[in-house]
Amino acid sequence: MKKLIVIAAILSTGALTAQTIENSSHSTSGYIKNDGTIENSSHSTSGYIKNDGTIENSSHSTIGYIRNDGTIENSSHSTVGYVKNDGTVENSSHSTIGYVKNDGTVENSSHSTIGYASGVKREWASVVYFFFRFN
Repeated sequence: MKKLIVIAAILSTGALTAQTIENSSHSTSGYIKNDGTIENSSHSTSGYIKNDGTIENSSHSTIGYIRNDGTIENSSHSTVGYVKNDGTVENSSHSTIGYVKNDGTVENSSHSTIGYASGVKREWASVVYFFFRFN
């Protein structure tokens, strides 16, 4: 009985380490774990964001980079966008394409809500919602 309780506690603790990615209707579209693992709604791994900012697909192939200054690059190191300190997300031409608010609300350039990523780093949310597709 004690083993069962310990196992349940471990499993529930693991579930708490993932932040939910939701669409505008609050339906779960995926998860981002604290270690940067990106999962789809079925908890299958679809990508990774490494501590050094490297963005990988599910096969661990590099598809991009997050730089310390908020610059987002593709695998060839070409800039695809920027994430500003205030949560404004820009494309490579510095045109605003969206916003990631302090509360995790993700908006398009017209301020319409496109999703929610509460507890997720702004850069990580921007990668998922604006720059790369993870299946």
